Amino acid sequence: MTDLPTIAPAPLDHKPLPQRTMGYSCQPCGRRKVKCDKAAPTCAACRKTGAACVYEAPPPRGGKRLVTRDVLDRLARYERLLKEHGLLDAAGAEASGESAAPKDDPISIHWNASGGQESGAVIAGEGRSRYVDGSFWRNIGVGKDQLASDEDEEGGELGVTHMRALAVSDPLSDALLGTRQALGLYHPTEEAAMVMWQTYAENIEPITKMLHVPSTRIAMEQIARDPQLAKHRDECLAFSIYHFAVFSMTDEECAEKLGQSRTELLSSFHFATRQALVNASFLKTTDVTVLQSLVLFLLPSRYTYDAHTHWILTGAAVRIGQRIGLHRDGAKLGLAPFDTEVRRRLFYPLLSLDGIASQMAGTAVTQLPETWDVRQPLNINDDQIWPGMTDAPVEQSGATDMMFRLSRTCIGQAFAKTGKTHRGGVGGHFDEAAQAEQAIREAERDVEEKYLRYCDVVNPLHFLSMALARSGILAMRLRVYLSKMRNKTATDEDKRQTLPLALRILDTDHAVCTHGGMSKFRWHTQSFFLWGMWDALTFVLNGLWKEPAVFSAADVESAWTRMLQVYHNHAEMLDSKQTIHVAFRKLTLVAWDAHHQCDGGQGAEPAFVVVLRAQQERKRRRRAAQEAAMSTADGALDADMLSWQSGASLSESPLDFNIDDADWSFWDGLLHGGMQ
Repeated sequence: MTDLPTIAPAPLDHKPLPQRTMGYSCQPCGRRKVKCDKAAPTCAACRKTGAACVYEAPPPRGGKRLVTRDVLDRLARYERLLKEHGLLDAAGAEASGESAAPKDDPISIHWNASGGQESGAVIAGEGRSRYVDGSFWRNIGVGKDQLASDEDEEGGELGVTHMRALAVSDPLSDALLGTRQALGLYHPTEEAAMVMWQTYAENIEPITKMLHVPSTRIAMEQIARDPQLAKHRDECLAFSIYHFAVFSMTDEECAEKLGQSRTELLSSFHFATRQALVNASFLKTTDVTVLQSLVLFLLPSRYTYDAHTHWILTGAAVRIGQRIGLHRDGAKLGLAPFDTEVRRRLFYPLLSLDGIASQMAGTAVTQLPETWDVRQPLNINDDQIWPGMTDAPVEQSGATDMMFRLSRTCIGQAFAKTGKTHRGGVGGHFDEAAQAEQAIREAERDVEEKYLRYCDVVNPLHFLSMALARSGILAMRLRVYLSKMRNKTATDEDKRQTLPLALRILDTDHAVCTHGGMSKFRWHTQSFFLWGMWDALTFVLNGLWKEPAVFSAADVESAWTRMLQVYHNHAEMLDSKQTIHVAFRKLTLVAWDAHHQCDGGQGAEPAFVVVLRAQQERKRRRRAAQEAAMSTADGALDADMLSWQSGASLSESPLDFNIDDADWSFWDGLLHGGMQ
């Protein structure tokens, strides 16, 4: 038998134990303020000095990380509680992050729900992840850094006074675990109550058309006279109306008409509305009035809650609507004519609200099941229906109280119709641009004949209806060209023809914002309520940045004039912490820098660019100060750890805004013509 050779163990210094790298410095290096290579179990510096190498994770830094962790914890708690109460599908929280190679798509004017597995992506980093469905967000540069940006930026910048005033820390936990509280002290005087009701009737109801004004007025008068006798459901409705009315008013109007500051009134009525919903056990309700109150509360609250919390709340509202049976038409269920019409008026704004919340949270909307058969509301005035009526009302031709809602619905139906004609059954695609143009012309003719020809441009609501409908037609045509760009088949001439369409949408927005009669609807027009606005902005800014040579000097100058108008009319874009606004500010600066380089640095920067650049510089300095403070306390942190700790914002990230792979699926929530 042959002796086996003896294999001696290698010396330890020749064969070290497997090492891993920590995300932070060890304690001895931190105390001595020397550079640590973060090797574990022992770093190089400690091996050299013989010190005991101990790693301990640094504590969270400052309020911003606490806010972010709190946001994540709250969202997880919301989802768990909603699943337990049957208001959230467990499967809905799971999503695949796999993405397939892009395919050539046919012409598309439809921006439907989800594009399937290929459309989604998981943005992950430092133990956190978010599923983003639809490439609109990827197109404007939402990436890993944005995980921190929209959580920290939205939540971290709120002052203590603001957080205390709004009391919006945990609405769903309060709803599920909170206790009932009497709200007698929060009711306004009878005079103030009627002022707010009248404000609601003039500023909000013409846009939403969710309520029946005559019967609601009677209920509001009774509550204003003796609030102690109000039922829980009526108290919900009253406070949601007060809250929304104040939201639609200016500081000066609140001081003049109500004798209090707008901030104080919003704080008081926000809390009272939320507590009234808790008192009515709204997550268990089968009462249409309570659901009306919830929707009226959520419409303005999208400016208060972060996008992800708001999305979960709107999803709960949709589930409540399903439990009530709102997704089935009342006439088919044998309900009374009045109840049928009230349910129809509530159903579509609810779907639209949830659709927009889904898109703002970066999660595409799911197509409606075929069994959801609710008809559109009738084109009638409120005096044609009343509680207890036995015969269905006769629908009118021409202008009615429902003018704005139904003209919007007409455009939404055009998108829904094109979605059903696609050969694959999903998505509103056409083999040829000529087919798309034919569908667009049919939609244009339909809305003109049914509604727009009856509009009086002197009437602000009619003017708004015309602007909305015509922007929808422009948006359809814009998307035909954008589909070519997505498929990489667009020529320079296609791009030159696309620019006027985009600019006309921006012009329509400018006309609405500068119309003298629109002040009472400013709460609605301050956000981009027109179809195609985000598409138009993205195309214009991408063109100014990447392909300015395609356009004439006059076109480029005209485009920058429109951008000046956009930032002037929508001042909230300059300081909003919402993800989409942060992304567009970054895109604007990138486009301007490219333009400035092309013209040889000639000309002064527009005022909005000066403001954006100052913001960028402040963030750079703040981040540098945070980096210096953290380095002093814990040694040199690596770049990824610093970015995670400080909540690096989009405006400091090297992102790619790529128009070529856009599916332009942003406004799914408007598919059914409800309100934003």
